[in-house]
Amino acid sequence: MSVVKIIVPKAKKNKFAFRHSLRSVRYFILGKEVDKGLIFKLLLYLILVSTSYIYLNPIIQMAVRMLMNAKDLIDPTVTWIPSSLYFGHLSSAWNILQYPKSLAISIAIALSASVLHCISCGLAGYALARLQVPFKKVAFFLLLLSFIIPPQVIVLPTILFFREIGLDGSLFTLILPAVFGFGVKGALFVFIFRQFFMTQPKELEEAAKIDGATAIKFYVKVMLPLAKPAILVVFLFSFVWTWNDTYMPRMFLASAEDVPLATQMSRMGTSLDAFIDSGGFPEYVAEPIKMAASFLTILPPLLIYLFAQRYFVESVERTGLVE
Repeated sequence: MSVVKIIVPKAKKNKFAFRHSLRSVRYFILGKEVDKGLIFKLLLYLILVSTSYIYLNPIIQMAVRMLMNAKDLIDPTVTWIPSSLYFGHLSSAWNILQYPKSLAISIAIALSASVLHCISCGLAGYALARLQVPFKKVAFFLLLLSFIIPPQVIVLPTILFFREIGLDGSLFTLILPAVFGFGVKGALFVFIFRQFFMTQPKELEEAAKIDGATAIKFYVKVMLPLAKPAILVVFLFSFVWTWNDTYMPRMFLASAEDVPLATQMSRMGTSLDAFIDSGGFPEYVAEPIKMAASFLTILPPLLIYLFAQRYFVESVERTGLVE
């Protein structure tokens, strides 16, 4: 058997090599698919970095301003890097906010409201998703209707109700609505639980009925352990929402001395103005003290987010909110 040897001219080989190199460069820059090329990745990173800067810039400026001393504050050449780290503004904000007491109040209220929202809204979401009860569609319509009712409409009747039952000015006025899933927060959390429970297979419920389990027992033994993603989402939403809320505490605790941290910070401006008028410190020092107070206020939720953001993102995907 004779072997036929094909001889390719050198010029043709160089032409093939050039085309191959050109194709490789094109695939590297543009990609075989739209989202695989270098240009797309650079554009994506540009968008992500720009968006991150928009959100991080206020926090970075807040951290820098609160660590500047009086000399750096009046020096126009000092913008991002202070000449020395000064923690006196943090100490002043700590004392003005009455930080230990206000922090304990905020943690107690936020934790209590979060746990109660998980319990009450979980039961309501399970009933709307799995149980056949009279007027269920009407109840769901009213649930959706509560999204468009602003809190300002119902705040006055709520204040009068708390006054009648003897809770005027009490911290329990911030916790009691969570027992019944009251307001926009409760409606949102019920909807989250309902969406999650509707994604669970009906075979679980049928098997539980065959074994003689009641609806409550099936919820506690089967559905509640499966609802860990929804519980985490509702817990974090409720915690941060309650922590940052200043409207309801300002309405319910107008004359109270013991208030949450966010409310204490909203009262801080009056204290600072009075202190400046009395000659306590120059007016330009008020800004870094407010920055330090803002940092102390957002620090606990920020730490929670740093540790729980991975589980939070996974839970949001599993609850059906992104479908």
